[in-house]
Amino acid sequence: MTRACLPPLTAVSKPIFRAPLGACDSHAHVFGPFARHPLAADRSYTPAEFDGDAFIQHLDHLGLSRGVLVTGSASGTDNGSVIEALQRFPDRLRGVVVPSADGVTDAQLDAWHAAGVRGVRANLYRVDGQAVYRNGIGLEVLEALAPRLAARGWHAQIWIHAPDLLELTPRLRKLGVPLVVDHMGRMATSRGVNDAGFQQLCALLADGVAWTKISGADRNTGTGAPYSDVDPFAAAVLAANPGRVVWGSDWPHINYFEAHRVPDDGTLFNLLARWLPDEKSRQQVLVDNPAQLYGFQP
Repeated sequence: MTRACLPPLTAVSKPIFRAPLGACDSHAHVFGPFARHPLAADRSYTPAEFDGDAFIQHLDHLGLSRGVLVTGSASGTDNGSVIEALQRFPDRLRGVVVPSADGVTDAQLDAWHAAGVRGVRANLYRVDGQAVYRNGIGLEVLEALAPRLAARGWHAQIWIHAPDLLELTPRLRKLGVPLVVDHMGRMATSRGVNDAGFQQLCALLADGVAWTKISGADRNTGTGAPYSDVDPFAAAVLAANPGRVVWGSDWPHINYFEAHRVPDDGTLFNLLARWLPDEKSRQQVLVDNPAQLYGFQP
């Protein structure tokens, strides 16, 4: 049995600054409509329906032009919700999908590329050696796919706990495609920025091998909103290589079951007033970097 997730907040804080033209939310999910795109029978959580139109409303509220949709683990390898949204809003959206571990044809990869897909996501997230979420593909599948991803200019998005980078970095480097590490390595702030795994992430950024998303403050925090304990981690990855950082909201914030913990999208967006305090840095992280990574046209 899985638990039904709480929905995102409907009344959210207003942005305290205006996003630059072309700004992108580089990490979000859509689910359904379930009549066409049902959830996986075996899943770790049960979200409500949130389609591409709902995501566009989210973008418009924050004043954002573009977004990147990532197939969530509750969907298994059914990428239909993401593809349908991309096809409805081809100028505004790009996608990251989860292929079947049993293999995917070149024709399928090409069809996804035409729809706006620019990467695949692997679920390598473990805590104390135990998988946190069901579904997803592992590193072995990425290794088999890597030459075909490289041929299409795609990246590998890695859902991983930063401490595990210490062991896996040699294999990840050999993939020969850009790496995108979700949510700053899903670092609990209690571990501190000097954690060896987090420092490995910063080194990968500095080398230009990896990108990361200054997202997931609500999941990494130990103190809650306004997430000041996350500030040093965002500062560290930006100092390592500001040209390899994008931002994402993680809307619609799946896997929350306590109302007081559901984050406010406005509060998450307004963190950028602290993390990116000037127009130049906002232009780079919100516009230029995602345009390069996801292939948005000017």
